[in-house]
Amino acid sequence: MTAKSAAAAARATVYGYPRQGRNRELKKAVEGYWKGRVGADALDRTAGELRRSNWRSLIDAGIHEVPSGDFSYYDHVLDTSVMVGAVPERHRAAVAADALDGYFAMARGTQEVAPLEMTKWFDTNYHYLVPELGPDTVFSADPAKQLAEFREALALGLTARPVLVGPLTYLLLAKPAPGVAADFEPLTLLDRLLPVYAEILADLRAAGADWVQLDEPSLVQDRTPAELNAAARAYRELGGATDRPKLLVASYFGRLGDALPVLAKAPVDGLALDLTGSAAANLDALAAVGGLPGKRLVAGVVDGRNIWINDYEKSLATLGTLLGLADRVDVSASCSLLHVPLDATAETDIDPEITRWLAFARQKTEEIAVLARGLGHGTDSITAELITNRAALASRAGSALTRDPAVRARTAAVTDADGRRSQPYTERTTAQRARLGLPPLPTTTIGSFPQTAELRTARADLRGGRIDTAGYEERIKEEIREVLSFQEKAGLDVLVHGEPERNDMVQYFAERLTGYVATTHGWVQSYGTRYVRPPVLAGDISRPEPMTVRWTSYAQSLTGRPVKGMLTGPVTMLAWSFVRDDQPLADTARQVALALRDEVDDLEAAGTSVIQVDEPALRETLPPRSADHAGYLAWATESFRLTTGGVRPDTQIHTHMCYAEFGDIVQAIDDLDADVISLEAARSHMQVARELAAHGYPREAGPGVYDIHSPRVPSTEEATALLRKGLEAIPAERLWVNPDCGLKTRGWSETRASLENMVAAAREIRASLATDGS
Repeated sequence: MTAKSAAAAARATVYGYPRQGRNRELKKAVEGYWKGRVGADALDRTAGELRRSNWRSLIDAGIHEVPSGDFSYYDHVLDTSVMVGAVPERHRAAVAADALDGYFAMARGTQEVAPLEMTKWFDTNYHYLVPELGPDTVFSADPAKQLAEFREALALGLTARPVLVGPLTYLLLAKPAPGVAADFEPLTLLDRLLPVYAEILADLRAAGADWVQLDEPSLVQDRTPAELNAAARAYRELGGATDRPKLLVASYFGRLGDALPVLAKAPVDGLALDLTGSAAANLDALAAVGGLPGKRLVAGVVDGRNIWINDYEKSLATLGTLLGLADRVDVSASCSLLHVPLDATAETDIDPEITRWLAFARQKTEEIAVLARGLGHGTDSITAELITNRAALASRAGSALTRDPAVRARTAAVTDADGRRSQPYTERTTAQRARLGLPPLPTTTIGSFPQTAELRTARADLRGGRIDTAGYEERIKEEIREVLSFQEKAGLDVLVHGEPERNDMVQYFAERLTGYVATTHGWVQSYGTRYVRPPVLAGDISRPEPMTVRWTSYAQSLTGRPVKGMLTGPVTMLAWSFVRDDQPLADTARQVALALRDEVDDLEAAGTSVIQVDEPALRETLPPRSADHAGYLAWATESFRLTTGGVRPDTQIHTHMCYAEFGDIVQAIDDLDADVISLEAARSHMQVARELAAHGYPREAGPGVYDIHSPRVPSTEEATALLRKGLEAIPAERLWVNPDCGLKTRGWSETRASLENMVAAAREIRASLATDGS
């Protein structure tokens, strides 16, 4: 096909779409089902209505080929485990008794059975359920969900493309099941898994699927020669099958590197490539391997992970370069639109100047359609859109909203000394222990306590004018008093005020910093039914006034025990926001760090002895390629030290991380120079404690003993067993006792019982240590 005919054939498509609905209907229906207020049939009807609404929105925007199978009640990787029959032994009875209840049990656990481990989906803030596999795993095909949703799209007269997690990525994301040797490699199951995928593909073909998308984002990470050989073998086998649909292998979140020639040579029918940001290197790499003659290329030129409008002229130039490198060039986002909010037009409270710079999922589908039309029919066909786009880009580039000379001058004046504590840890720990007077294995929580319906109602009443500020603040004080009283009675050693005034750990601070813009309806799925509204980082950052000092000081006035000051760290403030793309991330991180440093200094001046700066996103934001790690970790750790470097030696700095793989960043954790770190560890059975020990981590650590993402209440015996595992890696004088994460999403009854059991476990271990010592 000539370049001209390839352009004429250009179509618009997407990899996936937000699941929740305009008003988070899916969240409400699923949580209603869990509480027994919504039946399975009603839940299914809601899900079907949302899928149909999504597809109609895509078609109305000009998308030619819609995805199916990307919708999920909880998580698409968990859906894949069900599809291939990889149900853990402990959940099989529940799944057999009721497939839907068993599905949710795998995600959330029950009082009797622990859930699957949960961790971050590559370098995003989306969490997936980790498959558990072992040498005895037997796979079996169950494509019922994928077939049903594809047929649903066909019945509407749509051109649909089923989307599946690819076999390589599925196995590379998996872990050894409990009881299986830690060195077991799930990828060794590939030859056992491929026939199941072949069967599912044949079933989809029989149902009428012309194309099926197989997502392989793991191939943008560093992969060994053996893993690349496995990829070649997998797609040689799947591509060589006679009874199959056309195969589109999709990668995203980065450049493919050595995996690109492997996929280009594979007997598949098309590739979908991320061509945004650093992944733009895929274009030159594709040319270097001779392109994709006779194949389809889906070009991801619209950023699927950020919310800024596309630069049409730049994207059209990229698309034009791609013509001639493939038999057919189609236009898409760089990844699923799951990672952005639904519709920017719903944000009526944002400055109109900023709104014109924004593109959420619906706007991105319109951009994709415009670019496909421009590629296929020439730029004359999109003249009006090009004029509007140029004007919006120029508005942003020249806006005074994006630049603050005072912030830039302060950032430029930063020196290395600003990011260093006045004494090393070995010296300041003595001063901290003398000031705090804590027992061995001190107990604490991560920060938040349950956000009750009463608290949410109070915030809504304040916004709606039904109560005044004084009434709202009295409600917050009442909640702080209750939280402090419970913690003292439960026997916790280092307390928190519970964060009742905070809507979200990033949004709360963003609303109090210049340069940030908060959305009203910009919900994005984090995991399951947990949705967040990432703020938009539109301009330079500063802190006009203290943000947390008042409430922390009030809590401290109620107790003689230390109360932690609680802040969200600079990397997480970036990772869980939509960041500006017009300057390096390192520059933005330094601005946020200086604003937070002011808050840390004010907390210390108010008498706060323990200050926690959370960085759960430090590992999450690690680039896919190891060649990019050092540069990222240098500015990421520097920004944390810049936040905390000005405090006195006897002020104890904590940090917190959760739901990611930490083994490959232990040196960076060390480089933060925090005095205490708390980390998720319950679902992974203290894996991180062993990783810290292997590194020789010299500071104090609290690997979590209570999984807060499950409603089950861990017994004292469970917590004790986990603490004993922790003590095998971390000496008692450096071991803290805490939950995995904040308690915001939990109910009060389970929170009380779980923390009481946790404290009882700490006391039991302390007693045994005292006995052993005597």
